[in-house]
Parts: sequence; structure tokens; C-alpha cells
Amino acid sequence: MSGTSPAPPACNGITPLQQMVASCSGAILTSLFVTPLDVVKIRLQAQKNPFPKGKCFVYCNGLMDHICVCENGNSKAWYKAPGHFHGTLDAFVKIVRHEGMKALWSGLPPTLVMAVPATVIYFTCYDQLCAALRVRMGDYAQEAPLLAGAIARVGSATVISPLELIRTKLQSQKQSYRELTDCIRSAVQTEGWLSLWRGLGPTLLRDVPFSAMYWYNYEKGKSWLCEHYNTSEPTFTITFVSGALSGSIASIVTLPFDVVKTRRQVMLGELQAKNLSCQDSSTFCVMSRIVAQDGFGGLLAGFLPRLIKVAPACAIMISSYEFGKAFFRQHNQERILGPLQTSNT
Repeated sequence: MSGTSPAPPACNGITPLQQMVASCSGAILTSLFVTPLDVVKIRLQAQKNPFPKGKCFVYCNGLMDHICVCENGNSKAWYKAPGHFHGTLDAFVKIVRHEGMKALWSGLPPTLVMAVPATVIYFTCYDQLCAALRVRMGDYAQEAPLLAGAIARVGSATVISPLELIRTKLQSQKQSYRELTDCIRSAVQTEGWLSLWRGLGPTLLRDVPFSAMYWYNYEKGKSWLCEHYNTSEPTFTITFVSGALSGSIASIVTLPFDVVKTRRQVMLGELQAKNLSCQDSSTFCVMSRIVAQDGFGGLLAGFLPRLIKVAPACAIMISSYEFGKAFFRQHNQERILGPLQTSNT
């Protein structure tokens, strides 16, 4: 038997298809765990400050945001039944008692339709880019996650942005797919193809720095914990803790961009619902308006809810993804080494 072993099937011993499956399973698990938290939050907000018809709010389950347009003073399933809740635990109990367990996941379908493909593109692109950049950056290979995370986020956000616009139009107006197609064709003719990516700017302002910091801190934290615990391969606990900490740091630093992005997203959603053109809604204008109305503290609104949501979402997503990759890596090694071991016996 020679001292060499067969080359792995792809980057890190797994194929791009296996990376996609691992990221897909991670996205589904994250949605299943985090969606009930936002369902309860939306219900609690609804009973305190009911949204009038035509207004928007942002539904976010830790993976991505969805613009929700209120209809007749109400909205979709996760918002439609404002009850008399006295707190988070009370809301959980009453929702389950009166509406069943399924109600806690009533915001899941739009997430699975959009967040899962976006996550698959994002994580697969990151892994492929990071591996390629590590080889090419030489002495600066440690900075590869920073650049790979930023580029991967730009790609996934750009691909998904038109789908978010289309979904918002479908929700805000009772349209058939034919009417929607005519509406989109008319918008493209009058405003050009770039109209399909309206609102992409503030999304990138928040998500690209977040992704760059997240991946850089995650890789650094994972390496440090592996050294600390004297292990060559990161365990589930190491990836979970690294994901939670890096997600927390990135969410705190990018919070002002998140506030601006949410305000502008809601503004664009309401304008689209009323078929009005978007005027004076640039990122700088929105930021100036927030500072004028609420002071600089307004740019840090929602600090605790964002942290509570993002940290577990990042931890669940990355640990599930790493577990899936480790499973496929072991499977590939067993498949490759199996015939060799059999021939030597």
C-alpha cells in the first residue's frame, strides 16, 4: 500500500452539492427554532400598537426579513389574532391553547421559499470563495474569511432582492400572477431593470459588514477554542459558541445600519402598496430623519431584541452547517477508503 491517499472529492473533502444540502438543513433547523420567537413578538406588538391598514412591519426570523403589509387593520396568519397577552410565556401558552402548535410556525412558508435558497447560495459561495482565497492570498490567508463573507453576501442578497420585491407586491395587492407580470413589465419599461433591485442598497450596507465581521470572528474564535481544548476538529459545542459570539459582535456593530435598513424597507413597502413612487428615501435621508426625530440613540433602537434573535440564529445555523459538512466528509472518506481496506485484507 502506498503512502498517498486519494484526493478528496472537492473543497474540504466535500462536494458543492453536499455543501448545499448541509446549508439547506441548517436553514430549515434555524427557521424551525427561531420562527416561534418572532411569531410571539409580533403578537405582543400587535395588541399594544395595532398597525393600521396599508402600514408595514418587518417580520424577521433570524435568517432574513420579510415586509408584511397590513390589510383591513390586520395581516397574515402570524399577526391576525391579537389577544390579551401578559408576557412572552403567557403568549406562548395562549397561542398553543387556542390555535394549536402550528400557529407558532405560521410565518414559516415565506421563509422557506426565500431564506433557504438565499442561505444555500450564501454558505456554499462562502466556502468555495474562502478556500480559493486562502490559496491565493498567501501571507494574508487569515483575512480570507473577511473578504469571502462580504462577496458571498453581495451575491446572495443581489439574487434574492427581486424575489422580495415580487413577494411584497403579491402580499400588498390581491393580484394574479398575470397581473403581477404586467405590473413588473411596466415597472421595468418605465424605470429600467434596476427597479427590481430597489432597496438593495441599505440591505447591503447592513449585511455585507455583518457577514465580513461574522466570518472573520467565527474562524478566529473557532481556531482559538480548538487550540484551547487541544482538538484538531471543532466540536458541535465549539462551532455553536463561536457562531453565537461572532453573531453577537457583528449584530452590535452593524445595528445602526439595521435600523436604517428596516425603516427604509418599511417605507418602500408602504409606497409599493399604494403604488406611489419612491422619493427622498435614500439611506442618507432616512438616517438624517432618524437622528432629527430621535437623536443618535435612534440609530441603536432594538438593541436587545436584535441581539437575542441573531445570536441563537447564528449559533444554530453555523453549528448545523458544520455538523452536516462533517457528516458528508466522513461519508466520503469511508467511501474512498473502503475499497482500499477491502483489497488489503
